[in-house]
Amino acid sequence: MPKLRRVLAWLVDFALVVALASALAVLTFHRVSALVTDVPELATRGGFDLLTSRGDVLDASQDLGLSLWSKSVLYVEQAFGLLVLTVFLYQWACLALAGRTLGKALTGLKVTPNPPRRVRAARRAAVTTAADVAVYAVACVLLVEGQVVLSVLVWAVAVALFLLNALPVLSPGRRSLADRVAGTAVTGIGLSRPVATPLVRTS
Repeated sequence: MPKLRRVLAWLVDFALVVALASALAVLTFHRVSALVTDVPELATRGGFDLLTSRGDVLDASQDLGLSLWSKSVLYVEQAFGLLVLTVFLYQWACLALAGRTLGKALTGLKVTPNPPRRVRAARRAAVTTAADVAVYAVACVLLVEGQVVLSVLVWAVAVALFLLNALPVLSPGRRSLADRVAGTAVTGIGLSRPVATPLVRTS
C-alpha cells in the first residue's frame, strides 16, 4: 500500500534524525560537563570578581554562575541549530540529486518530477524540516531559556504543522503540505515487465 510505504519511509528518515539528535545530545552533555571541570577562563574571571567584590561574595559567585548558565544554553542552542541545518541539507541534497531520501529509496518511492529542481527541492526540504524538527527545536530552546508559556504555544504550533503536513497523505491525492508547497508528488517506482519474445523454430 502506498500509504503504508510513505509511513515506513518517514520512519526510516526520522530514525536518522533521532540518531543524529542523540549524538548531538551526548556531545552537548560533554560540552556542558566540561564547563564545570575545565573552564580556566571562567574560573579566573570568577576569582578576579571575588577579589574585586569588596566582600560581596554572593554577587561575584552569581556572575560566575550566570556565565556558566549562558554558555550551557548557548551549547544547547548550537546543538539544535546544527540538527535543523543537517536535516534540511539531508532532505535537500537527497531530493535534488536522487529525487528521494534514504527512507523513500528503501520503500520504493520517489519524488516527481525526478529529481526535482533545486528550488523545488529546497522548498520541500524546508517544509519537511520545519514540520519534523525545526519548530520543535525552537520550542525546546525557548523552554531552556525559561520562556515556558511561549514554549508551550510553539509546541502547539509544531504539532499542528506536523499534522497539517502528514494527514493529507491519507487523502486520495496523497500530497502532503510539503508536496503542495514544492509542486511535487510521491509515487511508487514501477517495475518493468519483461517483454515476451516469440519462439523461433529452427529446422
